[in-house]
Amino acid sequence: MAVRPPTRRVLAGLTVAVLLAGCSSSASSSPPQVVPTPTSFPSSAAATPTVTATLTPNATPTPTGTPVIPTIGSPADDGARIIVVTTVDARTRDLIIDSPAVGTVTVRLLIPSGFDAQPSTRWPVLYLLCGGGGRDQTDWTHYTDVEQLTAPTDLLVVMPEAAADAVDGWYSDWWNGSAGGPPKWEYFHLSELRQLLERNWHAGDKRVIAGLSMGGYGAMEYAARQPGMFLAAASFSGSLDPVGSLSIFEQVVPNALWGDPVAQADVWKAHDPTDNAAALKGTALYVAYGNGELGPLDNGVPSPFDPDGSTERNVAVESAAFVHQLAALQIPVTVDAYGNGTHNFPYFQRDLHNWLPLALKALGE
Repeated sequence: MAVRPPTRRVLAGLTVAVLLAGCSSSASSSPPQVVPTPTSFPSSAAATPTVTATLTPNATPTPTGTPVIPTIGSPADDGARIIVVTTVDARTRDLIIDSPAVGTVTVRLLIPSGFDAQPSTRWPVLYLLCGGGGRDQTDWTHYTDVEQLTAPTDLLVVMPEAAADAVDGWYSDWWNGSAGGPPKWEYFHLSELRQLLERNWHAGDKRVIAGLSMGGYGAMEYAARQPGMFLAAASFSGSLDPVGSLSIFEQVVPNALWGDPVAQADVWKAHDPTDNAAALKGTALYVAYGNGELGPLDNGVPSPFDPDGSTERNVAVESAAFVHQLAALQIPVTVDAYGNGTHNFPYFQRDLHNWLPLALKALGE
């Protein structure tokens, strides 16, 4: 039986901002150390890429005049397929994918510098998940230095789209009144996209995953629901305890996501990283979060996506509950509870810098 911390309820006044992440510049701090049980530690933006070349297949009209866009490369088992590949710069590629699970979506890749010269190599994969509320697959490259940070590595960095609007997504296959998806975001990311990357982009079977805000939830949820798929998982200010934050989640997600929290309590628990923490044993875990107060990377300006700090305060409560559960289960985790800091990209970038060496170690790189 799962062990719960004494208090898991959080402030009910939080709005849909719990889905969001902000934007700003870079900073760095000393990386936290791995500890045998959970422990707290004291406490640039890049220009939008310009498309330089687009590889778009010629559309062939059907007898009815409707254009059929050919598939680029090999499809996934269920017919999900890449229909457009755009070269943004030397390492950045944007894939448009026609997916039975979620429709037409875009995935951004950062390929290793030796990708073209080593066509037989299978590359280790870093999934970087975005937040919700209109955030998308370009956020990591637009608001952080992930391209420069990963340039010396052999990582194939995968940054997928994850939501159509502010209440979509949540890295889940939607319940939809027991009818199931679409949308089926988990199936898209972990089955369709994984197969497309392995069949067309030389992705290997060694994977790590991290995300910010809603993406931090997705990283831990995916690692817990698919034990062994990821060697390491990290949450940067992620929402890690939906059941414990029920008063908030009932306000910001529709019943179509996981159903009614009472009638479909089993569905809710099945998508709660804290409830499923035991499945994370053997995965290298990392959790970082602030307290919502202005910190050293804010330049005195509140986050535009969390002006009152309530989102970061909420994820701090949820992250602490998750860490408490890991401690009860004697599952190691690296924690950076850095105190003052808001729900914004300067902190997410710092988190990524601190975590990446641990991720590379888990990959054996």
